[in-house]
Amino acid sequence: MTVNQNPILDVVVIGGGQSALTAAYFLRRSGLSYVLLDAETAPGGAWRHGWDSLRLFSPSAWSSIAGWPMPAVSEETPHRDDVVDYLTQYERRYGFPIVRSTRVTRVEEIEGGLRAVSEGGYSDARVVISATGTWGCPFVPTYPGQEVFKGQQIHSAQYERPSDFEGKTVLVVGGGNSGAQIYAEVSKVGQATWVTNEAPKFLPDDVDGRVLFERATARLKAQQEGVEPQKPVGGLGDIVMVPPVLEARGRGVLSAVRPFTHFTSSGVVWPSGVETKVDAVIWCTGFSPALDHLRDLGVVGHDGKVAVDENRSVDLPNLWLVGYGDWTGLASATLIGVTRTAREVVKQVQSYLAGLA
Repeated sequence: MTVNQNPILDVVVIGGGQSALTAAYFLRRSGLSYVLLDAETAPGGAWRHGWDSLRLFSPSAWSSIAGWPMPAVSEETPHRDDVVDYLTQYERRYGFPIVRSTRVTRVEEIEGGLRAVSEGGYSDARVVISATGTWGCPFVPTYPGQEVFKGQQIHSAQYERPSDFEGKTVLVVGGGNSGAQIYAEVSKVGQATWVTNEAPKFLPDDVDGRVLFERATARLKAQQEGVEPQKPVGGLGDIVMVPPVLEARGRGVLSAVRPFTHFTSSGVVWPSGVETKVDAVIWCTGFSPALDHLRDLGVVGHDGKVAVDENRSVDLPNLWLVGYGDWTGLASATLIGVTRTAREVVKQVQSYLAGLA
């Protein structure tokens, strides 16, 4: 389904996940006219595609977006489905104008604003807030011989459950939290090897998402005050010791090896020259910003990002971006972190539109 808006709206938000909904919360309070265009068929954003056992790093109270806290769950931290339920209830609670199954393929300039074009229709607005996240753009590194490998290759974006790899020889590639968690559960059912560029960095057992967010906030405050921030052990990219990872450590298997050199048709070759037969590779190698819809505007750089000043495009004054990573707001790609960024973006949008009046 697509939507054509006439007359022109104040704001079109592209996306329907946590960042888009948080922006919508503040837009609703602003009195501006707006619509959300969501490529998904149902609420939940990227969380709808997380693997079956995916859990958050923090309790519900520290996993909430603006206005309405996530309801507490019986276990310490919410599961993927708890987040999907929360976002579903959240958008119903506030009655946001959302048009679903509407994938914006490009944004183009028009007189007085921007046009978000989707299959069979378009929406015009004075301002566009892009909040499509990164899930739709998984990154897979290139290795020599990769094209001749006959085994299975999937990205963590497509991973669902460990039982799909039962009895198989599997390489889990990637040193972040997704790599650690997926390796931990696949290693229980198959012959798994964890491959990372460097030795993984594990946070202390008592450090979770709450502590990481507090650290990030303290760093931001120090930067704003012009003082040197403290450098605690661990960072946002280090591995949180969630229960599956702790369990793997208890089994004595929580170790990683450095990368192989190249693929063969049936496996990989290590720097020692030894070849290992491999049934499957799970790439836990992260994501790039999903910004193909902005490429026709000429604002997406060679690094796949848009140059921004406080979340506003440097080259296009009526385009804002929310939730793609720290370059679009500190911790803005997290549930708890996006509120601060979305609030500021809507304030900036209001000021911009007021200047046009």
